[in-house]
Amino acid sequence: MVEQIVNTILNIFNGLEGITFGKEILVFLISLMPILELRGGLIAAALLDVNPVISYIICIIGNVLPVPFILWFINSILNWMRNSKHFSSIANWLDSKVTKHKAQIEKYGFWGMVLFVGIPLPGTGAWTGCLIAAVLNMNKKKAFLAALLGIIMASVIMMILSFGVLKSVIG
Repeated sequence: MVEQIVNTILNIFNGLEGITFGKEILVFLISLMPILELRGGLIAAALLDVNPVISYIICIIGNVLPVPFILWFINSILNWMRNSKHFSSIANWLDSKVTKHKAQIEKYGFWGMVLFVGIPLPGTGAWTGCLIAAVLNMNKKKAFLAALLGIIMASVIMMILSFGVLKSVIG
């Protein structure tokens, strides 16, 4: 599923590939996005034939960048959304996502968050992990560190999958 979304985004923005650093910009933008995050960024980098080391760095930066904003501001944004007639359904969807996964993080605390962010499964990642951490009022500095460790863990797993397995299939 992630590969399909990445391919769609690559097709939409294929004009960027022709400009200087266009492929790298695309990889960075995909790494910033919720759901896709660095998982999608590394798949895109492999498909675009971006240098693995450069793409690794770009994807980590792109995935880490939104983390502090999510941790420090998402509760205020969610409260505003819950009270808005236009955005309350999105807030309810996010609340259900938090409810679905919060037991995993609550049970194991810091290490639960590291694993939640770090194991690249559907519905996990830094965006969701930080959303849950913020709603649970986890210590923001510890949550940031847990998200960072999880991102590094996910990046190693996805590098192997994207540049190892994927490259051997499409290579």
